[in-house]
Amino acid sequence: MKDNFLVMIETWHKPDLGDQENVHKLDPEQWKKVEVVNIDIADRTQVDTKDYKADEDPATFKSQKTGRGPLGPDWKKELPQKTDCPHMCAYKLVTVKFKWFGLQNKVESFIHKVEKRLFTNFHRQLFCWIDRWINLTMDDIRRMEEETQKELDDMREKDPVKGMSASDE
Repeated sequence: MKDNFLVMIETWHKPDLGDQENVHKLDPEQWKKVEVVNIDIADRTQVDTKDYKADEDPATFKSQKTGRGPLGPDWKKELPQKTDCPHMCAYKLVTVKFKWFGLQNKVESFIHKVEKRLFTNFHRQLFCWIDRWINLTMDDIRRMEEETQKELDDMREKDPVKGMSASDE
């Protein structure tokens, strides 16, 4: 299975609202095969009911430190007019290869579905947690990364599996 299974996620962050095509510079043949999936973090219909958290809903959240939010239905049209509000789009290229006759399409589709769910939930959370990270320095972030790595290593050794799992699908 070693050479017959691959999940690769490549990300470009661009200071726009997702209006660029082919930011990963794929050749025309590869680009034709790409399915572009837009994620709107404020659109509740893109969130599975079992994943919804009211305190992590960009459509209702308002940052105390920055004044950003809540994001209304037209936030993508309104944001470019706000020159004092930086923004970016995370362009994700998810490549999935599962070479196993009879299961390939089903497994690849399932993984793409789970990745979309993961990205949607994570970016909604990231927006709503802005007051926790907006004033962090790079030193703060590096320290937190080291602490988190130690915590995760301990959890992997001692604790049962937690969080989002594929069995939720």
